[in-house]
Amino acid sequence: MLIDHAGIAALVPHAGSMCLLDRVTGWDADSIRAAATGHRNVANPLRRDGLLPAVCGVEYALQAMAVHGALTGGEGQPQPAGFLASLRNLSLAATRLDDVAEDLLVEATALAREARSFVYSFSVAAGGRVLLAGQAAIIIPEHSA
Repeated sequence: MLIDHAGIAALVPHAGSMCLLDRVTGWDADSIRAAATGHRNVANPLRRDGLLPAVCGVEYALQAMAVHGALTGGEGQPQPAGFLASLRNLSLAATRLDDVAEDLLVEATALAREARSFVYSFSVAAGGRVLLAGQAAIIIPEHSA
């Protein structure tokens, strides 16, 4: 069930350093678990003024959702690019991610799935502590391929 960074990069529309997840540690029809280490990297593309704000953890979760969509879509194709339509109930228990020593553990669970829209709950944790959590709705436009 383990998928490495190269396998993830083949499944998501994110390229190069914007592919943030290092490995998928498990998934099933409804959920996915992944891990990341790049939050500590000074070259992380989401850093601003040398810092990686905790809210950037949402992007890690969105990428886990994209991987899950590709793995469970049944067509063996990469997940097309989508758009974040809404972000609800976001709770931040940290201000930064770049000072977190442990790997980020990203979990996402599908709450609703239609042909071109998805709703997931998600959390990003490290060292046994949830750093952020919430719910995201994603829309994939008709013209995406």
